Amino acid sequence: MDALSEALARIDPFVLKRELSSYIPADVQRILAAAGIRDEHVFPTPIILEMKPALLGYYRLLLGVPQKSFYISSTGISLFRAMEALGVLNDTQKTMLPLLCRALGEGLSELVRQMSPVITQRDVSELQLLTLGAQFQGSNNNTIGKQAVLDVFLSIREIVKDHVIDEQQGRIIIKNSAGRKVVLALAADPDVCIQEDFSGKLQNKVAIEIKGGTDKSNAHNRAGEAEKSHQKAKGQGFRDFWTIIATKGLDVEKLKRESPTTNSWFDAVQVLGREGEDWVEFCNRLAGQVGIPLGEEKEP
Repeated sequence: MDALSEALARIDPFVLKRELSSYIPADVQRILAAAGIRDEHVFPTPIILEMKPALLGYYRLLLGVPQKSFYISSTGISLFRAMEALGVLNDTQKTMLPLLCRALGEGLSELVRQMSPVITQRDVSELQLLTLGAQFQGSNNNTIGKQAVLDVFLSIREIVKDHVIDEQQGRIIIKNSAGRKVVLALAADPDVCIQEDFSGKLQNKVAIEIKGGTDKSNAHNRAGEAEKSHQKAKGQGFRDFWTIIATKGLDVEKLKRESPTTNSWFDAVQVLGREGEDWVEFCNRLAGQVGIPLGEEKEP
């Protein structure tokens, strides 16, 4: 709001008024006027976004749309990402601002019309904060997920440490009992991949997806994400598909339906904590896949 006020102080009020009247439906203007809300606090116009391009983020948050689904090619808005992220506006973006404001205005008009009870000044002040909180939570979930992947990789290294012959950041090479090299590496899809060297050619063996979140409400979405990754891995020739995910209190059979490609499930809490039946099973399965002895029998 401070950034918006700063921009409005430098804008020709007559130009702004003219633009607002062309982008806001009359019935919506009446609703805002009755609530004592300035039109420009809810609706963007080209002159506002020209003055301060980063304010696109302000109006996006009012709509309640996260960046991930806002700036994608299918919405046609991806070319405007730099406005919010960097606060810059190029000639192409400037030319397209009227279309952008028209599209945003349609969504914001419906928001104003459908709010019950009617919109208030407090709503305008707090809607962005509510959305921003969800956005920060999404960012936090990404951080949790990345940390879980790293922690699982450290656990994997602990299992194979006696057989390591080379190691780089995010990549471990071991020599198995058959004298062949096996590569265990961090990747994107899948999170961790296991490959074995056969006559100088790496053969894809195991794809491991790691989901570190523990909120039950989003568990099935995480399983669906694992399925997408495993499908990609399957197309790359991987033969075994493991998913590490928090399973406590969940219907595992339902998770299996969300990711039918997964053929081995392990509880993330047990694997990350390095204890429990799933941790023991993970150790045994991993040792079997890479072809090494565990050194000592693992017990729950």
